[in-house]
Amino acid sequence: MAKEKLKNKLSPLQYAVTQEAATEQPFTGKYDHFDQPGIYVDVVSGEPLFSSLDKYDSGCGWPAFTKPIARRVVKEKRDQSFGMERTEVRSQHADSHLGHVFTDGPVERGGLRYCINSAALRFIPVEELKEAGYGQYLGLFHK
Repeated sequence: MAKEKLKNKLSPLQYAVTQEAATEQPFTGKYDHFDQPGIYVDVVSGEPLFSSLDKYDSGCGWPAFTKPIARRVVKEKRDQSFGMERTEVRSQHADSHLGHVFTDGPVERGGLRYCINSAALRFIPVEELKEAGYGQYLGLFHK
């Protein structure tokens, strides 16, 4: 999508996070302390990224997930910005910056912590999955 079109579609914060790899301030994102059942999709493309079933409160100030909804939906990239060694997480198709993944997550759930900016996400409640075109993910919540 063209930059001007994206600037019109997204809020300034959403644009800065997804297109310029900015980071929202900790504890300010709408999904940090949010626990409704559903899925989180890329705010740019709508591609499914994470499930509420894999979300947990890590205390880091951003939504944290133990894994993406499917391994193929995100790509990882080495990030050495700000004098740190980190692994950036981007959406597969839109190439939106989402956040970073760390190895300090719950060991019993795989040990990963996907620390994701709320501004990069749009939440689809489980009761709206089918009508929003994400019906294939209903099975995650009816086991």
